[in-house]
Amino acid sequence: MKNEFPTTKTNRILLREITGLDIENVFKGLSNPNVIQHYGISFDSLEATKEQMTWFADKKQKWWAICSLDNQTFYGAGGLNDIDYEKSKAEIGLWLLPDFWGMGIMKEVLPLISDYGLNKLKLNRIEGFVETDNVNCKNVMSKLDFKNEGRMKDCEIKNRKLISVDVYAKTN
Repeated sequence: MKNEFPTTKTNRILLREITGLDIENVFKGLSNPNVIQHYGISFDSLEATKEQMTWFADKKQKWWAICSLDNQTFYGAGGLNDIDYEKSKAEIGLWLLPDFWGMGIMKEVLPLISDYGLNKLKLNRIEGFVETDNVNCKNVMSKLDFKNEGRMKDCEIKNRKLISVDVYAKTN
């Protein structure tokens, strides 16, 4: 029996499995300077983006395409990565194409993803690692009952500079 990928909807958004047909939209997002400003990876070609498509398909991840209800408009992608059943936790992530920023999509999608991890996957903890200067994302995380657990100062290197990351978590 094939393990079906979960699809879910709200009154305006469809979350569905990311497929190979999404590669151009994924490239469009993960090559956009505004999107990758606060995102950990970027790609400079469709060919390079295949690496991300392989990553999406890995069983340690559960990522969805975020689309319009009619599946005609691709807004972005979001999901859980580094799913660890032994430690009962996963990391949440999400990115949107800039045309769809400020429309409340993140506030609508993040609870669906975290609830899936906590209730369907029976994880105890969903973590979010947010670059300290990503104020909009930090505000959304706080509004959605993710607790700020502190800051990891100068813990990552991005564009040859040390950056700090704030840790958020939601638990069962």
